[in-house]
Amino acid sequence: MRKPFWLIACLLAGGMSQTVPHGFAADLTPLLQPGKHSLYQRIITRPGAMVATDAKGTGAKPVDGFEVFYVFSRENGRVLVGRGMAGPTFGWIEESHTIAWSHAMIAAFTNPAGRNRALFLDTAEHEQAMLTANDSAQQADHLLSSALSGKPGSVVALEPENYVDITKNFYLLPILEATTIDRESGPSVHMLHVISAPSVPSEGRPPASPEALRKFRAALVFVIDTTASMQPYIDQTRAAIGDIVHTVQNTAVSQNFRFGLIAYRDSLADTPGLEYTTKVYATPDLAQPIDAVLPAIAGVRDAQVSSSSFDEDAVAGVRAAIDNIKWDQFGGRYMVLITDAGARGSEDPHSVTHLGIEEARQLAATKGIALFVVHLLTPAGDAAHDHAHAASQYRALSKFGTAGSLYYPVAGGSPEAFRPVVQSLSTSLLQQVADTTGRPVAGLTPEGMKVDPKTAVVSQAMRLAYLGREQNTAAPDVVESYTADRDPADALHKALDIRVLLTRNQLSDLAASLKNILDAGIAGRTTPETFFTQLQSAFAATARNPSEIRHIDKLGPLLGEYLDGLPYKSDIASITQDSWLAMGAIAQRTILNNIESRLRLYEEYEARPDLWVHLGHSEDQGEAVYPVPLEALP
Repeated sequence: MRKPFWLIACLLAGGMSQTVPHGFAADLTPLLQPGKHSLYQRIITRPGAMVATDAKGTGAKPVDGFEVFYVFSRENGRVLVGRGMAGPTFGWIEESHTIAWSHAMIAAFTNPAGRNRALFLDTAEHEQAMLTANDSAQQADHLLSSALSGKPGSVVALEPENYVDITKNFYLLPILEATTIDRESGPSVHMLHVISAPSVPSEGRPPASPEALRKFRAALVFVIDTTASMQPYIDQTRAAIGDIVHTVQNTAVSQNFRFGLIAYRDSLADTPGLEYTTKVYATPDLAQPIDAVLPAIAGVRDAQVSSSSFDEDAVAGVRAAIDNIKWDQFGGRYMVLITDAGARGSEDPHSVTHLGIEEARQLAATKGIALFVVHLLTPAGDAAHDHAHAASQYRALSKFGTAGSLYYPVAGGSPEAFRPVVQSLSTSLLQQVADTTGRPVAGLTPEGMKVDPKTAVVSQAMRLAYLGREQNTAAPDVVESYTADRDPADALHKALDIRVLLTRNQLSDLAASLKNILDAGIAGRTTPETFFTQLQSAFAATARNPSEIRHIDKLGPLLGEYLDGLPYKSDIASITQDSWLAMGAIAQRTILNNIESRLRLYEEYEARPDLWVHLGHSEDQGEAVYPVPLEALP
């Protein structure tokens, strides 16, 4: 009986052993996709494909299935392929043993904590029937339970039980086609036609030890607003840390948990007397005992001068925690932001990072950090009309998978109301670590205390991510199937992220295009009617065919052809000269601020070499790829 396999595809650099056949050209250009000017034809090899030295099939040898190649020529039902856009060519493969991959969309699993595992079905008809059925949740449950019991039916693959983070353990799950399915209730769903790529052979890799979870370690880093008036909350946080340290320091779980603390204030250019914008007081250090954090944070004090703005630079504090903590040594990665004010936006001239809320969330996500926000709803914030604005920011900043927003407002904002919130949150996270490692701590959780469902989901997500890194899951050499980007049983939960596999060169081109748009928008603030004229001049200077630029009537074509046809709505692609003028100065500024934030995010991507992956043997740094989330596109 056919059994479903656990679908996870790891395509890592250096996984293939073929060499370039002698004599193949190194100076060709790949064929363009029909109707495109910069998108080249690519294929994915099917298992069993053979590569030959000529179009007649001479000297054919096996080639790995699911390799990605550029197409340089077509002849006699074969394609001449090469791994890099600049060559050299590799050989001739029968076209029937290839799959055209016209768009570099890929799927990436979200953390499965709090949702059902994704199902991969054999036909589009079966997938669509399940997604549109009135009882789709029951059908999905039945298919999953049947597959797990050895009766797969239409199920050809299941998502792995553990989480595999694509930014840490790259895999290739190409999307051949994405179709939007509207449902009678709930959000629309994208039905995805996908094909799996094989993993690098895992022979010789031992499975994780049964003791693996005992080695699970977690870090809880507080990021605290230390501006004037915050001393009572600093004291309460320090006391909560001290209580937990004294409770667990002589227990086994003390080896698995560490605290850190980073303080932030605001721009020194705006208020020089603040002493610092961010300051690292303590980092989680497994080489030190758990109580080493206490003297390190003893000197945390609030500012002696008031900031000039009610909003503070919370994003700078988050960024400092992302950059200064060695998160990779921890399975549990928790950050708690404590503040009584909103965050300076990316457009604020006194923002240190010039990153927006969404960009900060994306950076935390690339590190696998769960970011909690404790928001003090003080009378001062109410008087400044800051609460609603700040709450919107922090709900967005703290989004984490199926747990939703890890946002904890403290009504009234008093120190007395704050203490049980920070104590409960810290204790709940440590309790989850104790449960994960199988090292219970007597007296840690007061009798009758309810487990926060959000921290339970976050804990499960961290455990699955940890096991995904520790265990090795291999994929078979076959599957072309259909799945959905959302959980059929609960469409509010995403099962798969749709990402775009952009090369460094493409992301650089996109950034350059956005910079031109930003510069033209800024230059035309007093005369917005010149916006498109300035854009046409800027782009024509670098265009292969300047005359084509003069006929462009909206911004989309200026962003790059690799964004055409993606299943997302761009904020700027549809803007025309008329719509630009009609939206007014405030909306124009909002668009330009968003562009500037995206540019900052792309700079962060570029600055992190660990994010970039080479497909196959290509060593061209410009051809290294990163799976950019759709929401990170302009």
